Amino acid sequence: MKPDWNPHSDDVQRNQRAAYDDMRERCPVAYSEENGWTLFRHCDVMNVLQDTENFSNAVSQHLSVPSGMDPPEHTAWRALIEKYFLPDAMCAFEPQCRTISRKLIESAVQCGTVEFMAQVALPFAVQVQCAFLGWPDELHDQLINWVRKNHRATLAQDRAAMSEIAREFERLIDDMIEVRQTSNVTDAQEITTSLMRDKIWGRTLSNEEIASILRIWTVGEIGTIAASIGILGHFLADQSDIQKQLRKQPSLLPKAIDEILRIRGPLLSNRRIAKAAIKIGGREICEGDRVTINWIAANRDPDVFPSPDTFSLDRDPSMNLLYGSGIHVCPGAPLARMEMRVFLEELFAASTVVEAVPGSHPSLAAPPASGFTTLPLRIR
Repeated sequence: MKPDWNPHSDDVQRNQRAAYDDMRERCPVAYSEENGWTLFRHCDVMNVLQDTENFSNAVSQHLSVPSGMDPPEHTAWRALIEKYFLPDAMCAFEPQCRTISRKLIESAVQCGTVEFMAQVALPFAVQVQCAFLGWPDELHDQLINWVRKNHRATLAQDRAAMSEIAREFERLIDDMIEVRQTSNVTDAQEITTSLMRDKIWGRTLSNEEIASILRIWTVGEIGTIAASIGILGHFLADQSDIQKQLRKQPSLLPKAIDEILRIRGPLLSNRRIAKAAIKIGGREICEGDRVTINWIAANRDPDVFPSPDTFSLDRDPSMNLLYGSGIHVCPGAPLARMEMRVFLEELFAASTVVEAVPGSHPSLAAPPASGFTTLPLRIR
């Protein structure tokens, strides 16, 4: 079949949002050899998210717990995982998240001008992830390198490298489990230890299953939170009036964060496999075809979000696909929302303004990442 578009074209590399907006209007269900069928419209994406009968999440050759599973298997694993993101758990972790935020922001304020991604956003994402999981600080650099290698391999579609990176992470988890077994760690609040004690269908989890859960959390947390913090920092610097409003009314932060990240999405796409022949947007999808959900385009669909580039706190939050929708909605959404709210609260408490550095030019991330690779900012 002749491709409708090239996901790695120069236009996409230069400006993902503009390219995806164009595809949504020009060819909303588009075929490419790399991605299969990509859906750009909000209505098409929502239909797929809600239709677990015709679309499967089992798309990876690696075990993916639970995001790469379908009901009823997914249902059992989802129940096991959701307890880690309940309100009491978020409240308990918030002080530690606040301390990490404060230290990074105070350092940035002392510097005045920072490369925000390298000095603030990525360290924040790694440090809060390790703190949440109970992992040692010594892993910070190793995890940053692991995430970067994973991104490069995904960008190059290097399946051999992606497999080796997955095995590398499994070895790291095996070491974590061995340390806890040999040292008789008994802290039930430490998540890795808690997972070792969890049971599903009457048995304990295998090392492979624990590694899968933690790998998905780590890739999602570090990559997406770093991108999100960068997008928020850039937006505040770019929209000084909105920054002033949020500084005066910090109670607006939860809604404002979701809206900013709707406008400038931190997460590019997700995959499904068609379980049966089905028609979407007039295109014939065959059984076994790959289907790619483009979150950025769907969340900027003017049929759902009029004037999609306009910041508005009056939009229907149930239509925002920042964390997905349906049975696979992101279980870690409460953690992500808390982390970003706390980060901005601490940023506003420690500074009077976040602004662009005159003459500087941020570098946009290339697919499959989003956000920025470099972002010079002045915080004072």
